[in-house]
Amino acid sequence: MKKPIIAISSNILKDSSGNFAGYERTYINSDYISSIEKNNACAIILPIVDDEESIKTQISIADALILSGGYDVNPKFYNEEASKNLGQICTKRDEYELKLIKYAILKNIPILGICRGLQILNVYFGGTLYQDINSLENTIKHSQDKDPKEEIHSVKLSSKLLEIFGQDEIMVNSFHHQAIKELASNFEVCALAKDNIIEGVFSKEHDFILALQWHPEMLHESNINMNKIFQTLIQKAKK
Repeated sequence: MKKPIIAISSNILKDSSGNFAGYERTYINSDYISSIEKNNACAIILPIVDDEESIKTQISIADALILSGGYDVNPKFYNEEASKNLGQICTKRDEYELKLIKYAILKNIPILGICRGLQILNVYFGGTLYQDINSLENTIKHSQDKDPKEEIHSVKLSSKLLEIFGQDEIMVNSFHHQAIKELASNFEVCALAKDNIIEGVFSKEHDFILALQWHPEMLHESNINMNKIFQTLIQKAKK
C-alpha cells in the first residue's frame, strides 16, 4: 500500500563560516521527519521557491502539509509596521508559504501548522499577531532556554484537541515570542495557556486545518500523547 506523502515547509539558513559563508541552505529539523516516518508515512521537504507553477507542483504530490517553525512573520502581511522587538524575518518565506497554503486549500489536503505555522495560517486568513508577547503584562515564560523536550507550561484543551488528546489539560514545550493577537474569523481556539495566549486553533470551514503554538515534533518520542497529532494528520491524509 502506498504511503501518504506528508510535505513539510522548510527554512533558509545562511552559512556563517568556512568556504561557503553567505550561501543559503534549505533545512528542517530532523524531528519533523521522524514524527512522520514513525507513523508509516513518507516525509518530503519542500524548498522555498519563487515560481508559482513549482509551488503548485509541490502541492500536487502532497497528501498533507506541515507548516514548520522558524522566522517571525513580516508584519506588513497584517498591515502593521515593525516593532522594535520584531525578530528576524524572511519575506521570501512568507510569500512562498502564503501561496503554499492557498494551493493546499484548493487541493483540500490536511494542514498542520506548528509554531510559526500557526502564525502564518492566522495571517493568511486575515488575523494579526503580537510581534513580541514579552511586551504584554503578566505573560508566563513562552520561550524556554535549552532542552526542547522539557515541558515548560500547561495549556487548556477544548473541542478538536480535546478529542485528539482525550484530556483537557497538558504540558507543552515552548519556543516563541510571537502569538495570535486578533484571531482569524474562520478559526476556533482549541488550546489556551494560563495567561490567555492562544496555543491551538482549528478551522471551522475546512475539513482539517489544525495549528499549534508548541512543538509536538520535538516531543513525539518522549511523550506518546504528542504522537497523536501526527497519527491524526496521517489518518486524514489517507482519506
